[in-house]
This record gives sequence, C-alpha cells and structure tokens, in this order.
Amino acid sequence: MIAIATLLLILIVSMILTRMASLALTHTGLSRQAAKFQARSAFTGVGFTTSESEKVVNHPVRRRILLLLMLLGNAGVATAIVTLLIGFINVQNTGSLWLRAGLLIVGLAALLALTTSQRFDRLLSRIVFRAMKRYTALNVRDYAALLHLTGDYSIGEVFVQKQDWMTNRTLAELRLQDEGVVVLAITRADGTFLGTPKGATTLRAADTLVVYGRAGAIRSLDDRRSGTGGEIAHVEAVAEQKQEQQKEQEQDVEGTPHKD
Repeated sequence: MIAIATLLLILIVSMILTRMASLALTHTGLSRQAAKFQARSAFTGVGFTTSESEKVVNHPVRRRILLLLMLLGNAGVATAIVTLLIGFINVQNTGSLWLRAGLLIVGLAALLALTTSQRFDRLLSRIVFRAMKRYTALNVRDYAALLHLTGDYSIGEVFVQKQDWMTNRTLAELRLQDEGVVVLAITRADGTFLGTPKGATTLRAADTLVVYGRAGAIRSLDDRRSGTGGEIAHVEAVAEQKQEQQKEQEQDVEGTPHKD
C-alpha cells in the first residue's frame, strides 16, 4: 500500500510541476498549447526540433524553466516506474492485488479530475505569476486575462491557401475588422515576419496570420473560399458582428450605475 501511495504522490508532484512550468512559459509569451507541449516534452525527456524549441532555447528564462524540469523529470519518471513495480511484484494473494489495482485506479481518476480543474489551474497561475514577478526581470503579464481569452474571444492562426477568399487582397479591401477580427501579425512563406500589418499589406498564398477575435469568426474566416460564397459569408459575418456589438452595448448600459 505504501508503494501505491508513493506512486500517486510522485504523479501528483509531477503533474503540479509540469502545470506550473507550462504556466510559467505562458507568462513569458508562449501560447498555452505550445507551453504545455514544451513542458511535457522536457519532463518526459522527449526531444523535438521545432521553431518553438528554438524560441525556448534562445530565451534565458524559458531555458532555465525547462532545464529544471528535465532534471526533475529524469528522477521522477524512473522513480515512478520502480515504485509501480514494487507495488505489484511482491503481492501474495489475488485479493490484495485487486485491492491495490483498485486504489491505483481511484487515485489516477482523482488525479485526472485535479488536472482538469479550472479552480486549481487559477490557483497555480496566481502562484506562478507572483513568483515570476518577484524573482525574474520579465515584464510579466497574464495575456490570457488581458485579452479575455477565457470567453468567446481567442487568438488563433489562419493559414492562407491559394483558393481562399483572402488571397491576393489587401487588408483594407478585406475589412476584417468589420467582422470583429484583428490581424496581429503575418508570417510569409519565406519566414518574413510582419508585426501589426497595415491596410496596404497584401495577403499571399502560404501566409500564416495571427488573428484575434471571436473563435467562431476566426473559424469562419479560415474555412472561407474565394468566389460568391466567400463574399456572402463576409456579409453575413459583418451582420453577425454588428449584432454581437449591439448585445455588448446593451449589457454595458444595463451594468452602468444610474444616477438618482
């Protein structure tokens, strides 16, 4: 029983470490998905050569976070395997074996519930935020909260294809802001990066756009193809955005304190 309890403790500590590391990486400017991927890769010792990995290696704070995670991961994974073997090898009877297996399953289920808990995630995020603000020189910001990414809004990537509605048109022509979508940056096929592109910027096939807006609007834009259908979809998206803006204004008026 002690071996099973030890194993669950190791797994809980490992989960907390990887979650805190991914949150710390997020506060350095990485996206949530990239941060989770890099943290889990470092902890398990699985190496990936990607442009994201280069961003981590070239950033001193990110590099320190992942180096520490690698050291802890090497010890934690090996210890967990040995503890699991000890917990099941020397079992004398079938009843005891099933009891241990049941305890392990219940413990893993509780651990899974903990990893998906939003309250637990917010608590860890506050701890990491304060620690980084105190012990690093980074200008730490909770970008997810600043951009209201927990609601309908999100930041996403849109890959421009040859047959897309946006291809070979300028941002001014597209009027994406009327749909509630803001283009934050463009990466060309040759790797050229354009931050805060202007209206005269022409979108080309194989461009990757970093956009901010409602998740539904971003998905609609990503799926939109050239032709009459694309123009109709744009008009519908503009009308939908106006309705959303009207709702927000009404909610804002309702929430404004009235003077007597």
